Formats: sequence, C-alpha cells, structure tokens
Amino acid sequence: MKLTTMTQITLDGVTQGNGGASEEDRANGFERGGWARGAGDDDTRTLITETYRRAEAFLFGRRTYELFAEGWGSSAHPIGVALNGAPKYVASTTLTAPRWRDTTVLRGDLAAAIGELKARPGGELQVHGSGTLVRWLLANDLVDEMTLIVVPVVLGQGARLFPQAGPDLALDLVECRVDTRGVATQVYRPAGRPRYATA
Repeated sequence: MKLTTMTQITLDGVTQGNGGASEEDRANGFERGGWARGAGDDDTRTLITETYRRAEAFLFGRRTYELFAEGWGSSAHPIGVALNGAPKYVASTTLTAPRWRDTTVLRGDLAAAIGELKARPGGELQVHGSGTLVRWLLANDLVDEMTLIVVPVVLGQGARLFPQAGPDLALDLVECRVDTRGVATQVYRPAGRPRYATA
C-alpha cells in the first residue's frame, strides 16, 4: 500500500484545532480552534471526501483516532462510511481498548509495523490529521505522498506540522490547485534531502 497523508494547515504551518469546534484542542493554551471550518469550496470538499473513499486503510495517532471515533464512528456521511468500512490502525503506547470497530493498535517497533502494512498489496494507507505521527513518518522516510490543504489564515499560535528544528526534506510538487475561496491543495512526494548552494 502507498502511505499518503492529508493535512489541513494554515499559512504559518499550524495544524492544531482545525476541526469544527473551538474547544476541540486547547492544549498549551491554544484558543483559535475551528479555523478550517467552512474553508474551501464545494470542489475542495468533494476532493477531501473522494480521498477518504479511495482509502484501503487508515492510520492514526491516538488523539486523532479518538476524535475521529467520536465524530465519525456512527456517521452516515460518505467520509464516515469510508472510515467505518475500512481497517483502522493506531500508533499508540497508551490505547489499550479501542472502541471503534476494525481497529488494530500498533505497538512495539512502529517503523517495522508500518513497513509491513506498506508491503501489502492494495491502494492507500491514509493518514489524516495526526500531526505528531506525520512528523515521525516523514522523519523516518515512510511517507510516499502528502497532500496539504492550505487555508489562507495566519493563527500566530498552535502546534505546527513542521517543527522549528528538525530534519530537512526536499519535496517534488505533483499537483496544485486553488479553489474559489483561496484554499490551496498541494500534493507532494518526498524527494530525499535538499541540496544547498555552495560558495
């Protein structure tokens, strides 16, 4: 399976608290949640829905898994149907009793477990949200393709997808589109480490 990620992100790189409620994620005093609600036009919403529908399986970090289980676990929306009908994997050392049907908790050597999932035949193993997990996957060269849904807002606070200090990464742009409301969808493939100019 190809491991793909889809992340809603602000212009200043924030991924925290993008969901529907401002109270969704108050970690570290974050007060600007819900910034992605209503962003994007019908074409962007269709693209997001169709992305979920083509998933072979889903991979989550624990916090995102719990939010999705609560919000989508019994939903008849096409995204909920896709999530409920596919296997779900959670990278967690603390989750002991997953309550969402068809869930497997990945323990031990996470890189090996994800490598085994990727070696299976099939379509996409998708990661949605799960910023901490996405950072780890990128640092361990496990991401095949990443989609950033860039919402034209600057929050000035909140957890960011790319840390201030971390590994460097070159990306090849595969596709880019901007919708009628200024939301940019950018699809990238990791391309190793960047090259830097020399004197």
